[in-house]
Amino acid sequence: MNRQPLRLAIMEATRILTEAGVASPRSDAELIASHVLGVERGRLPMVPLVDPPVIDAIGQLVNQRAKRIPLQYLTGWAALGDITVNVGAGVFVPRPETELLLEWGLKLLHGREYPVVVDLCTGSGALALAVQHARPDAVVYAVDIDAQALAWARHNADVHADAGDTPIRLYSGDVADSTMFAELDGLVDLVLCNPPYVPEGTPVPTEVAEHDPPRAVFAEESGLAVIRHAIAASARLLRPTGGMAIEHDDTHGSAVPALVRARRVLTDVRGHLDLAGRARFVTALRVS
Repeated sequence: MNRQPLRLAIMEATRILTEAGVASPRSDAELIASHVLGVERGRLPMVPLVDPPVIDAIGQLVNQRAKRIPLQYLTGWAALGDITVNVGAGVFVPRPETELLLEWGLKLLHGREYPVVVDLCTGSGALALAVQHARPDAVVYAVDIDAQALAWARHNADVHADAGDTPIRLYSGDVADSTMFAELDGLVDLVLCNPPYVPEGTPVPTEVAEHDPPRAVFAEESGLAVIRHAIAASARLLRPTGGMAIEHDDTHGSAVPALVRARRVLTDVRGHLDLAGRARFVTALRVS
């Protein structure tokens, strides 16, 4: 069996993905190769030659990715913070932009013992599980309204609990319900939320349009409907000096901070940029 250079297979994969309009063709080609080989992406140069079945397996996944099926659906997982979660049809795929929101939340919790954390619109459970992994002493609540998302979150929660992480507390609920987590009113150290926020009718990449659940992407009221409820829930749930962080569309850089400032109990309202320099999330603290 004639072994073949992995480098050439990655070059061909990059060409195919480029022609298909994939946003990050070289990165995706390398991630597919590392997935097939079962090695970390950074170790690919240490695998110069591979067998033909490996080339075939890479080619099959590349052809699927060229159809604009999300890479995470093909590999079966997505990363956030120091963890990975399983993802697939019916659940929103965590995005790299959310890493910064997670970092802000964990920094806020620094020095607080046994903090209480609430993750609104949890989806796959990634944010809640990443916080719980980083802070085993935390009591982390997560909620979503969508049954399919909750099934993925429950699976991911079980996987991480079986691996030794403190279990999160997962609930079905509507962020618009003013009685949700009423027993936690005024007791929460951190509220995180990555809600549906894309204004309805906005053109989105094929991966999003054809695969992400629309309910997890788009929101009414120019994308602000769910965010309004998340702000109201945060104002109610947070303890004095507790903090909230809510992700938003890059067109909401003024609108969302203004909505937060309208809540008198919230102070130190700040907008944050993502790695591409776009307005991406807002943070605030509960007045002491």
